Amino acid sequence: MSECRTTEEVILHLQSCKSPQARDTAQFYNMWAKNYETDTSLMSYRAPHLAVDFLSENFTGSPGDVLVLDVACGTGWVAKLMFELGFRHFVGVDSSKGMLEQAAETGLYQDLKLALLGTDPLPAQTGAFHVVIIVGGLCAGFAPVSVVRELCQAAKPGALVCIARGNHTETQAQQYKEDLERELQLMEDEGLWSRVGLKQADKYMRSLNLSPDRDEDNVTEKPFISGTIYLYKKSSC
Repeated sequence: MSECRTTEEVILHLQSCKSPQARDTAQFYNMWAKNYETDTSLMSYRAPHLAVDFLSENFTGSPGDVLVLDVACGTGWVAKLMFELGFRHFVGVDSSKGMLEQAAETGLYQDLKLALLGTDPLPAQTGAFHVVIIVGGLCAGFAPVSVVRELCQAAKPGALVCIARGNHTETQAQQYKEDLERELQLMEDEGLWSRVGLKQADKYMRSLNLSPDRDEDNVTEKPFISGTIYLYKKSSC
C-alpha cells in the first residue's frame, strides 16, 4: 500500500476493508502495518490514549513490577504509552504478522505471539497477568465476543482487564455491542469479575462513514464516533 497522506485517503483505505471475516482483517492489517500509526493519527484515533489514561487512573501499585498482556497489540502503541507511565513488562498478541513485526521494533515486549482471536486459543498462561488490555480488537470482523472470557482467564486474581472499543453505528456493529455488554454483565453475575468503571468518549476517532467529497457546508453526518472504555477487576476467589 502506498503511504496515505490525507485524512480522506485514510478513510477510503479503511472503507476498502469491510469483510466480516477475521482472517481478511488480519491480512488487511499485514499490508497496512508500516503506515498504521501515521494513518490512524490522521484519523484522530484516540483509543490507545483513552484506554491507557483510564487504566492508569485506576491502577494501584508499582507499574514496574507487573506483567501486562497486550491483546490485539498492533504496532505496540499501547505498550509505548504504558512504558511512559512506568510499566516495563509486556507480552503482546496479534493476528497480524506485519503488526507484530512493527511491535518487535519497539523493543518493549518480552514475548510476541501470533494468534487469530476466536479461532486460535489466546496464547497466554492462565492467571499470569496483572493487567490485561485490548484496544480496538473487540469489534465485528475482528474477534468474537467469546474472547472476553479468555481475557479474564489470563488475568491474575485482583488484576485489571481494560477493554476499549468504538461505538460504530452499522447494524452489525450495534448487535456486536449488545452481545458484548450482555456477556460482560453475565460474567459479572457469575462472579468472575466486578466492574471498576466505564468511560464514554465523544471523540474516539473520525467516522469512516464520511464521504471524502462531501460538501463541508452541508454535512449531516457526525465527524467523530464515540467510544467506550470498560474496566474490570478479576475476582479473588
